Amino acid sequence: MSKVRWGILSTAAIGTEKVIPAMQRARLCEVAAIASRNLGKAQTAADRLGIAAAYGSYEELLADPDIDAVYNPLPNHLHVPWSIRALEAGKHVLCEKPIGLTSSEGQQLVDAGKQHPKLKLMEAFMYRHHPQWLRARQIVRDGGIGELRTIQSAFAYFNDDAGDIRNAADMGGGAMMDIGCYPISLSRFLFDEEPCRVFGAVEVDPRFQTDRLASGVLDFGAGTSTFICSTQLAPYQRVHIFGTEGRVEIEIPFNAPPDVPCKMWHQRGEEIEEIQLDTCDQYGIQGDLFARAILEDAEVPTPIEDAVANMRVIEAVFRSAESGRFEAM
Repeated sequence: MSKVRWGILSTAAIGTEKVIPAMQRARLCEVAAIASRNLGKAQTAADRLGIAAAYGSYEELLADPDIDAVYNPLPNHLHVPWSIRALEAGKHVLCEKPIGLTSSEGQQLVDAGKQHPKLKLMEAFMYRHHPQWLRARQIVRDGGIGELRTIQSAFAYFNDDAGDIRNAADMGGGAMMDIGCYPISLSRFLFDEEPCRVFGAVEVDPRFQTDRLASGVLDFGAGTSTFICSTQLAPYQRVHIFGTEGRVEIEIPFNAPPDVPCKMWHQRGEEIEEIQLDTCDQYGIQGDLFARAILEDAEVPTPIEDAVANMRVIEAVFRSAESGRFEAM
């Protein structure tokens, strides 16, 4: 089976530190080029990572006829415009989360994708492809915790660097866009439907005008999901999934390490099973799944419409924080 030749838009840390190395170890991916608005930065990254081609503009990379697919880890406000340009250049697109600054902007990308039906397009929510999440969903679907009733999620880190793009409001910074999108996504993933209403409480940093602490309640009718996310709390992440007869706890739900096994616990009645997952890299799995969809002309694991649906819930959390009441979806 041949490999998909990837081009990387920008030297963003998520790409150079996590995604590119994982793709280079993957079976179906070849990272062939990287681009930056600064040729020197692109060349430095290419030399360090062993990438053959470096470009001093994104346009040059998109014009390279040898590139099959583009990974877009640009800042949030550039996700949609450059993903659309990549589609127009005939490239498949894997775009970092969140898909855009708003659901309507994300819909522009969905519509652009429909204009290029032979090209694959997906949001890069890597956690969904990790075996621990596939196992958790299967336990829920098989009735391993009885009836799913509620999910509790926490995701936090501390970053008050004024120069960090995650603290830039006009570029889509803030806790909800960066990490709050994960608890929302996993809740929809496990309940396998959209919430009917949402409640949110948001604290805004007076310096950056970004949300630094957000809490949310998602009402799915049959159950709820509650979460907190913050860019200015002690680093921590955990997910608890509760049912009428049992529970599942995931130790490192989002930033699963690529070099050690992950652990999760499944309790049914009085019995608690510790489940240890084989060591794997969720970014590499994501790359191979997307590449396989290209090579076999199959559906991508997660349709791009899911990205827009996730953005709608994020927006509802913010609306609720403003109104002080539950907001209908």
